[in-house]
Amino acid sequence: MGPVSALDRDPREVTCAAGPAAGVEVLTPREVPLGGPRAMTVRRTLPSRERSLIGAWCFVDHYGPDTTTMKVAPHPHTGLQTVSWLFTGEIEHRDSAGHHAMVRPGEVNLMTAGRGISHSEVSTAASTTLHGAQLWVALPDHARDDAPAFAHHAPHPVRRSGYEARVFLGSLLGETSPVATATPLLGAELCLDAGARVSLDVDPGFEHGVLVDTGSVAVAGHDAAAHDLVYVPPGAGHLDLTAGDEPVRLLLLGGPPFGESIVMWWNFVGRTHEEVVAFRAEWQAQVTGGADGTTYVDGRFGIPVGDALAPIPSPEMPHVRLRERR
Repeated sequence: MGPVSALDRDPREVTCAAGPAAGVEVLTPREVPLGGPRAMTVRRTLPSRERSLIGAWCFVDHYGPDTTTMKVAPHPHTGLQTVSWLFTGEIEHRDSAGHHAMVRPGEVNLMTAGRGISHSEVSTAASTTLHGAQLWVALPDHARDDAPAFAHHAPHPVRRSGYEARVFLGSLLGETSPVATATPLLGAELCLDAGARVSLDVDPGFEHGVLVDTGSVAVAGHDAAAHDLVYVPPGAGHLDLTAGDEPVRLLLLGGPPFGESIVMWWNFVGRTHEEVVAFRAEWQAQVTGGADGTTYVDGRFGIPVGDALAPIPSPEMPHVRLRERR
């Protein structure tokens, strides 16, 4: 999950299906309050009413800067990878596969849930301001039942005329991240000087998304303000960015069209309504104790190693069947 999850106050099931490529789209965020110990509001641009996926990227939350602490107790995931990227702050990660790591600015943490994992995230005592993005990647069918895994990478900055970049997934500007992904992906932070004009060589088979953190920027000729997510369809071998009158910081995401439909609800990614219902039931059995004797420790999702926090129960399933979202 990382600092923020898909736990809306009124969680919905969503069936996401890759649709035909359209033109450039500027997606504006909606505010989603995350209650409980997180007590913060995030700006969510994916999934949206207009678009469900950009490549395999299926979830984009953007938050802060907020003066807050975070204490996210153990919770489950299936069928996805979480990608945590911070601009400010520090968060401690523990998961049931035995990984213990820090999330710090400019360093990517990628957690592969695979067939099932649970983890927790707690901000450190020295971290009073949190600012960053929580991103999810849908795993393709051939990889979604793989064993859980974890990767960390601190990309070095690459300076070019008018901008600086850190490539944390995939390849850009001659830099290639060592972090393995189940489908081709691109993830990079770019900081543009005020008024900079940048043309990036990109894979023409990729869809791209530009999440604007600060400043304003024209993406492929379309104006975007802070917090917007700009979708750019496949086809072009370059991506043009023009910064406004102030410096710009953005995240560039990309990948080939996913080509598979997914069902996403709470912290689960599956393929059918029934599968997600079963994931939820397994987690609840771990949390409350199943009739078959299942316990928190030995269920599908396990328990984060070295974490004494009580796990988060799943919300109730909505009383509707999944509907396709295109």
